Amino acid sequence: MNDITTPIYLITGFLESGKTQFLRFTLEQDYFRIDGKTLLILCEEGEEEYDVENLAKHYNTVVEVIEKEEDFTQDRLATLDILHMPERVVIEYNGMWLVSKLYDMTLPKGWGVEQQITCVNAMTYSVYLNNMKSQIMDMVRKSDMVIFNRCRPEDPLASYRRAIKVANQGAEVIFENESGEIEDIFQDEMPFDINAPVVEIPPEDYGIWFVDAMDHPEKYNDKTVKFKGRVMKPRGVLKNYFVPGRTAMTCCAEDTTFLGFVCQEKGSSRVKNGQWVEVTAKARVEKRREYGGSPGIVLYADKVEPCEPLQEEMVYFN
Repeated sequence: MNDITTPIYLITGFLESGKTQFLRFTLEQDYFRIDGKTLLILCEEGEEEYDVENLAKHYNTVVEVIEKEEDFTQDRLATLDILHMPERVVIEYNGMWLVSKLYDMTLPKGWGVEQQITCVNAMTYSVYLNNMKSQIMDMVRKSDMVIFNRCRPEDPLASYRRAIKVANQGAEVIFENESGEIEDIFQDEMPFDINAPVVEIPPEDYGIWFVDAMDHPEKYNDKTVKFKGRVMKPRGVLKNYFVPGRTAMTCCAEDTTFLGFVCQEKGSSRVKNGQWVEVTAKARVEKRREYGGSPGIVLYADKVEPCEPLQEEMVYFN
């Protein structure tokens, strides 16, 4: 794979999700200025517009429009590369086009996606999620950042965040209202007693706990947790360790991911792959190679008992 010499900043989101407003602001910031030329490719035009002359004069940015999906091709991008010889490329992508299409394309030499940011209008998110869930999941699966704008006090922001995190655990999720960024959306959101001697995780709240423990592992350090899950013994996990967890649906029954933490077995117990168990374990925060060397929850089992499979195995976030 060639090294990226012409970075692509990919901005995705449905029509009226705030993409243009976000880009207009970003392109005018000092921290985003470069000496060379910026190629801005617009794949749809909403109510917000760019001042093309101002971008060219003051920010060395040239604008090209590709409105039809059939015109967004390898040859067209190669032509734009030859024509403008950009130092970087910014793409305002059409929300109705699959983002995976761009990632599957053979791009001009040196081009590569440096960062993907997805803009979401919180006022219309639920409608899109109910009607176009697979499209949203395709959009956020490789996003580095997801920005929810136009948030209102009544919006279930914690639920929105969990839906994004199950599709892309590494995405940074930001919420903004008219006054700016909203913080502490998970304050008082946990539906279980995190200060109990044993933090019991109900089956319906496993996903909430998993995301919270991923984002804030220090909250669970040295706490005892209890939950039900299925045993997975992935290749590479050390002897006497396994991963208890649940399967989460990201957009459809054929598109799932397993959510669990590394767990050390109790004494000489030998759980079997695929077995359902109830785990009572002490949680500790450690850097593990299974987590890419980053800090994460490691469970040290006090008790691992076989149990009946849950009536609803899947974890849902909507």
